[in-house]
Amino acid sequence: MNAPETVTLLRQHLIDPEVCIRCNTCEETCPIDAITHDDRNYVVNADICNGCNACISPCPTGSIDNWRTVPRSMAYSIAEQLTWDELPPQQDVPDDAEAVTGLPATTEAAATAAAVSEGQQVNAATTGTAQTAPWSAAHPYINLYNIKRPVTATVAGNFRLTAPEAQSDVRHIVLDFGTEFFPVLEGQSIGIAPPGTDAAGRAHYLRMYSVASPREGEREGYNNLSLTVKRVDQDYEGNPVRGVASNYLCDLQKGDTVQVTGPFGTNFLMPNHAGSNILMICTGTGSAPMRAMTEHRRRLFAKGRPLDGKLTLFFGARAPAELPYFGPLLKLPPEFIDMHLAFSRVPGEPRTYVQDLVRKASPRVAELLRGDTYVYICGLKGMEAGVMQALQDVCSSAGLEWPQLHAKMIAEGRFHVETY
Repeated sequence: MNAPETVTLLRQHLIDPEVCIRCNTCEETCPIDAITHDDRNYVVNADICNGCNACISPCPTGSIDNWRTVPRSMAYSIAEQLTWDELPPQQDVPDDAEAVTGLPATTEAAATAAAVSEGQQVNAATTGTAQTAPWSAAHPYINLYNIKRPVTATVAGNFRLTAPEAQSDVRHIVLDFGTEFFPVLEGQSIGIAPPGTDAAGRAHYLRMYSVASPREGEREGYNNLSLTVKRVDQDYEGNPVRGVASNYLCDLQKGDTVQVTGPFGTNFLMPNHAGSNILMICTGTGSAPMRAMTEHRRRLFAKGRPLDGKLTLFFGARAPAELPYFGPLLKLPPEFIDMHLAFSRVPGEPRTYVQDLVRKASPRVAELLRGDTYVYICGLKGMEAGVMQALQDVCSSAGLEWPQLHAKMIAEGRFHVETY
């Protein structure tokens, strides 16, 4: 007589397509390549995922932290997940597996517990590196509003930051939340889903934008915030394309209303203790969180608050006319901020990138890295490798071991990267 087949229950890892902003963080973080995507959804392959949770903490929206218990033989396939507009509900799973097969079910959790009881250890090197917030950062509010229950903000202003003759149209957009509770910290982001539907008739998914104003609001004492948004009119190859969300935001007029989700982000936060140095390296609209941090400290500086830490900025653009906040930056006193501006497309001048200026300022950068310094890197993905190499070169010339220092700074919440 054959014994009945044992049913294995799987706690399947899923990504919520309604909340996901398609930032690719989870796919990049996953150490075993269990996450993939098409032009619409990010999904988890149940045949590969081992539940290591490496992708959970880095996800800015929490869309990655979703689970459904299913019989392993009935796990949701990649093809199914790619068609979803929302997560399926949790199906009833009988406590007594005899209702299905006549034998108790085994579970992934039980298997994991058995492995731990046998003395097996989780190898941290295989679980990815999650950034942590600075120890003195203020406690952030997150996920107060979602796509099913957004908050309405009113456009209080929409101003062009780049010069009229500049190719890039970068906007400073101020959103007012009236009496609605929407607290944000420097380094956090908000989500906006453009109205309307895509070519397939489905609602546009969320896009995330870093907040460019300090915690007290764009106008101090008012319940508002600002964004730095570049109008997308061409792709990375220079071909004409119309960015749905960016053009929607850049075309907003004063008095228009916007549906907002968030806030998002628990790690890319600034330190609050006065002795901390902040080293900021950014390009283009990656300046948004740097502008928020700089403005927060500028207001403290203007009020005579003690600030022993140094503020250092490396900021790159193609030309001065295309550098967001160029005018206000030039008004900041040198005793407040050590500023280095890199331009890569100025006629008659050699191309200069932020990593070039980091190397040029090597002694000062090395001094910062030796101290109580918090590093923030934000901009296009293409800048990341060059900046990391420049920091390694700085350390090599100063007798510092960059791999060990880098790992130490990450563990202490002192090294943060957001590239897109």
